[in-house]
Amino acid sequence: MRATLRWAHSDLRTHRGEALFLVLATAGIVASLLLATALFGYATNPWQRVFTQSHGAHVWLHTDTAADTGRLAELDGVDAVAGPYPTASTTVSARGSRASVELRGTPERPSVGRPPIVSGHWLDPATPNGVVLESRLARALLAEPGDTLTVPGTARELTVVGLADSAEPRYRPGEQPGLVWALPSAVPDPGGQVIGLRLTDPGDTSYAVQRAVTVLGAGAIGEVSTWQQARAEAQGDNRLLGQVLGLFGLGALVAAGLAVHGAIGTRIRGHLRDLSVLKAIGFTPGQVVRVFLLQHLAYALLGAVAAAALAEALGSRIPGRLGDAVGVWQGLPGHTVALLVIPAGAVLFIGATTWLAAWRAGRVPPVPVPRPAAPPCGRLSGVARRALGVRIPPALVLGWHKAFTRRPRSLATVARLTLPLLLIVVAMSAWTTLDRFHSRPEQIGLPTTLSVRADTGLTDREARALLERDPQVAAAYPGVETAALVPGQTATIALRGLGTHQDPYPYTLAEGRPARGADEAVAGQGLLDLLNVRVGDWVRMTVGDQPQILHIVGRSIEPENAGRVISTSLDTLRANDPGLRPTLYELRLDPGADPSEVADRLATAGRGHLDVHTVTNPADGLSPLRAVVAGLIAVLALIGLIELLTAIGGTVRESERDLLALKAIGLSPRQITAITVTATGLTALAAVLAATALGLPLAYWLIDAQGRSSGIGAGIAQGPSAPLMLLLGAAAVLCAAALAAVPAARAARRRLADTLSAVA
Repeated sequence: MRATLRWAHSDLRTHRGEALFLVLATAGIVASLLLATALFGYATNPWQRVFTQSHGAHVWLHTDTAADTGRLAELDGVDAVAGPYPTASTTVSARGSRASVELRGTPERPSVGRPPIVSGHWLDPATPNGVVLESRLARALLAEPGDTLTVPGTARELTVVGLADSAEPRYRPGEQPGLVWALPSAVPDPGGQVIGLRLTDPGDTSYAVQRAVTVLGAGAIGEVSTWQQARAEAQGDNRLLGQVLGLFGLGALVAAGLAVHGAIGTRIRGHLRDLSVLKAIGFTPGQVVRVFLLQHLAYALLGAVAAAALAEALGSRIPGRLGDAVGVWQGLPGHTVALLVIPAGAVLFIGATTWLAAWRAGRVPPVPVPRPAAPPCGRLSGVARRALGVRIPPALVLGWHKAFTRRPRSLATVARLTLPLLLIVVAMSAWTTLDRFHSRPEQIGLPTTLSVRADTGLTDREARALLERDPQVAAAYPGVETAALVPGQTATIALRGLGTHQDPYPYTLAEGRPARGADEAVAGQGLLDLLNVRVGDWVRMTVGDQPQILHIVGRSIEPENAGRVISTSLDTLRANDPGLRPTLYELRLDPGADPSEVADRLATAGRGHLDVHTVTNPADGLSPLRAVVAGLIAVLALIGLIELLTAIGGTVRESERDLLALKAIGLSPRQITAITVTATGLTALAAVLAATALGLPLAYWLIDAQGRSSGIGAGIAQGPSAPLMLLLGAAAVLCAAALAAVPAARAARRRLADTLSAVA
């Protein structure tokens, strides 16, 4: 045992840099996997916790005031109901911020859909104008208990008495109104009512919605929201961050395992005589295997423990969403198990790859087998001999020959180096795709910057004139957006009419053509998946009690409403309802215009009649992904560095037998050094080319697959620019050449006696 430890200690002193890189790489991999687990838990747990605490309803139905909702409680599969509650749509303002809200008249705190109070208290008849705000809406308005809300255009005031969480679809400016609970007396003129259904089997949600629509009639239903939609919306960006971290963490773990396997294999080939001596003095094959296994397990264990300790102690202090996710995850029941299992799994995987390579070391015979003087594949090819004859530098020809002579070994080295580079290319593609969302939003379904809603105090002509009067508004597209029941009446989608035939809305199309004719429309990927239709199909939907039949002629990139959107022109909707009046205006601004300044000017010019919001960019919620991608690139670069050091060590050792021949034909130490540097650089270049050829298609496929699953649709992926790829390739090749220069120069200047000893 003592001799084993001494040999391991000697090997550590010889390969200190490689050991350090392996520890750091393992720490980065384990940290990525732990953060991915935290994000998955954070994405699911908060919404599930609120839903459980509130005894939430699985279905919420918005109906007109005349609907007989009492019959819904008698439906099979309905366990309990919440409401019906009278509702009214309005706009509230606080501290200069405005928001569209749904006032919900609630006489007492319900048993189903019971909102958990996070601040203040529930409604009290002693405060007839008191309201409770949903917590996300309260953050948007910067409102707290005791604050006063005003209703623009009226003298009415509401007092905030509490804040509460809700498991219903969350507030989104310009898209989803915020939820405000109030006493029925505070909703004097309701425009509809809402009822919640809690089901005995949540899996029967679609069937329950269909039955409810059948009982009430399609014309009575305004909107349907389900618990699956609310959960998916709440998970959203956090789940995507977790998927990215998990994917790259697992990929980096495989790359690290292969790097360790290659490093041990190269070391075994370079220390055959040392291993034979160990066998000769009494080491058993099992002891030789244990030397390598325990040594690399110690490196992996040190990195894993360091990552777990840092994640536990400092993870919650990371700024932004990652820190919040770790803080929530640390309070979950499975936190301790994950904190132990993930590092242990990473260590065991690295240990398994180590054992496979170390097993070869145990099979080395006690008496070294003489190596052949000239391997069959070691002779110069005819092309190489002719290249030397036309005065191509010997370093280039012999370097190429050395890099790719032994094909199985060379291909294995290139493959191990390709994997981390491939993952770096994918990570860079994710980065440039995010940049595309911010720098060119019109290419990913966001051609407009501001969304404006006008109240009844302005006519359509007055509203458009006011908007187009602003010098930085390039175009104002009138439109409407309403909820429509899909065929089968199991869910609602968003039906939009934007622009006119003379001034069409500039949709971003990934497939098909724009909707130019009557009854033509474009749809998002989420809607195509929901209805199981394709471009070219006709679809029928119901708006109130009026059917609407549209021909889908294109697929648009839709970042809103999970892609469950079908869009046509305002003229097409007016053909079915001549009295239709625009309720919103999408504004395209001049290049360089500041959206916040334009929004302030329009709100001032509207004198309380305009509700102006900036169009939400889905990439805004993914800002932590940039730091995640940068950290992953650093970890992958460490793994690639380990593989480069391994390849350099193997190339230098295998060149020892050639030193005598190269010196005999008159090559100088500088030329001999250039051969090794060229061989290493060409190996790195081959890995870069393979990583580019494989990584770019893989990145497009992964990003577009995520786009399809989220409802946005394929067509959003953006690969790195050509200069950036050239920079990556040049950095990899130059780094390989620089790292190879020093050990190659030392080997080229070895004494003749040392060279003869190495070859013997």
